[in-house]
Amino acid sequence: MYVNQPLGFENSSMLNHVFKLKNALYGLKQAPRAWYERLSKFLLEKGFTRGKGDTTLFIKRKRNDILLVQIYVDDIIFGSTNDSLCKEFSQDMQSEFEMSMMGELNFFLGLQIKQTKNGIFISQ
Repeated sequence: MYVNQPLGFENSSMLNHVFKLKNALYGLKQAPRAWYERLSKFLLEKGFTRGKGDTTLFIKRKRNDILLVQIYVDDIIFGSTNDSLCKEFSQDMQSEFEMSMMGELNFFLGLQIKQTKNGIFISQ
């Protein structure tokens, strides 16, 4: 079997060689940007608006309720004033993307989060 070097990546001094890829798309610098673009397009199509101060925050309002979605690289945290909005969001995401639900937020970016009936407590 004969394999050609990819167009634009030919090495004229080693025409009989091909190069092994060390990183797949996920390891490339462009991958997070491409993932974010795909995800943000999906969220905007689902009726979210982008946060004004933080473009990785997405907001969806439905009557008197609000759903907040925060993106950090390939992690997503979300919460709402209405549990049905969270369930709907989770179903939409799982139907579009391969993802797993990790459950209630306990740790995020080095912060410990404790949720009780008295409020949400964040510590480092």
